[in-house]
Amino acid sequence: MSKVRDGWNPYVLGGLAGLLSVWSTYYTGKYFGASTTFVRVAGLAEETVIPERAASLEYLVKNAVKLDWQGMFLVGIFLGVLLSAALFGEFKFQAVPDMWKRHFGESAVSRGLVAFLGGAVAMFGARLADGCPSGHGLSGTLQLAASGFIALICFFVGGAIVARMIYGGGGDGS
Repeated sequence: MSKVRDGWNPYVLGGLAGLLSVWSTYYTGKYFGASTTFVRVAGLAEETVIPERAASLEYLVKNAVKLDWQGMFLVGIFLGVLLSAALFGEFKFQAVPDMWKRHFGESAVSRGLVAFLGGAVAMFGARLADGCPSGHGLSGTLQLAASGFIALICFFVGGAIVARMIYGGGGDGS
């Protein structure tokens, strides 16, 4: 039996996220997204180190370095998570999550390496698809597009399969 936690009601938050998505689309004319911001940050780093190369790369020119609504969206996500964790007394610095320790050991280096490589693969796929699967799923379902529902279903099924492959079927709820 899993532990019941006090916290935000997921149904209320899901509804609010939906309303925010509709408002955001109306106000900005664009759907939720975050992966382009990471490209812009990489572009800023390249512009700082090798400006002539950054200016010659069509991809970085297309995704010009700027702080726009997507960047502010990511800042808002970070601050919201921080506030929520503080409000519910769950904030803690932890280099290696408990579930990782149980399955793979306490090495912060190996955890960091796996997290970095996983992020790099996910970001490569997101940019190859011109957006991340969750963004395609959320924005696509908002438009009632079949491709959005397919993306969202594949995203969750794939995540469940990989989690089961990595962590097994222990059902510890972590």
